[in-house]
Amino acid sequence: MPSSLPIREIVPGIVQIPVPIPYPMRYVNCYLIRGDGIALVDTAMDTPEGRAALEGALAELGLGFADLDQVILTHHHPDHYGLSGLIEAAGAEVWLLDIEEQTGHRFWLEYEPWLQASVEQFRRHGAPLTGLEGMAQGMWLTRSQVHPPQHPKTVADGETLNIAGWPFRVTWTPGHADGHMALLRDDGVLLAGDHLLERITPNIGLWAYSRPNPLGDYLESLEKVKRLEARMALVGHFGPVIPDIPKRAEELRRHHDERLNELLMLLEGGPQTAWEVSLKLFGGQLSFVQRRFAWAETLAHLEYLRLQGSIRTEGGEGVVRYFL
Repeated sequence: MPSSLPIREIVPGIVQIPVPIPYPMRYVNCYLIRGDGIALVDTAMDTPEGRAALEGALAELGLGFADLDQVILTHHHPDHYGLSGLIEAAGAEVWLLDIEEQTGHRFWLEYEPWLQASVEQFRRHGAPLTGLEGMAQGMWLTRSQVHPPQHPKTVADGETLNIAGWPFRVTWTPGHADGHMALLRDDGVLLAGDHLLERITPNIGLWAYSRPNPLGDYLESLEKVKRLEARMALVGHFGPVIPDIPKRAEELRRHHDERLNELLMLLEGGPQTAWEVSLKLFGGQLSFVQRRFAWAETLAHLEYLRLQGSIRTEGGEGVVRYFL
């Protein structure tokens, strides 16, 4: 079965493969790199539609999983990481940032304790029992669609990673994920993962296993990629490219500044949990998955403000409330 969207060579040696995912973005962009070897950057997740689409796209190029020498993972989220273990089993080396191996990769290997910690975090920040049950069920479904690699190799920030014979400079870009990395080729092409997106803003969420200030990390990472002076970014969703990275980085920064101001105005109504604030910030009917991401993003922004000293917390009855 061919990919639902056409595959295309975006720049010399790099082919974009859109693969369907069960999220509102609808597709994740995987990138096949050919040179002195064959590599795949990000893998999609193991849904019937996703696996069939990726296998079909590779078949159009005369390839299968066993022909891939390397898999490079920009980060551990299921739509980028899920099939990596199956491709590793077919013979590929799997690479990810050393920080991601210690955090996000371990999340999938030690899922039960992290799930329990996540549910407790949701409860502590005001999620209702019905929401907790739905979120836990959704998280177990996601886990069934993820195959972690068993022997991943790691690379560090600032190092050069040869991908199918092409040298790429590795840049740690935390925020969307603790161990997110972007990869810059010598010709100025940046494989940006989900650090930069074209039509939407990347989700910046605070999770039970996250660094304490993901929004602060993300804003610093935006400045970091601006300094790379890349000429274009190949992105994880939509696209195919972002031609002006500094412009898009500034747009994303302004979005978060506006969101922070909106939160401060909402808190003028008195102490509230992150769950209560998220319902006002992200209204409408959302699925459990969407509501979970909305809550985590709200919490990340609230914690950013708290760490800056702009707001405070109180913790009566084991539930955290934020106030001015």
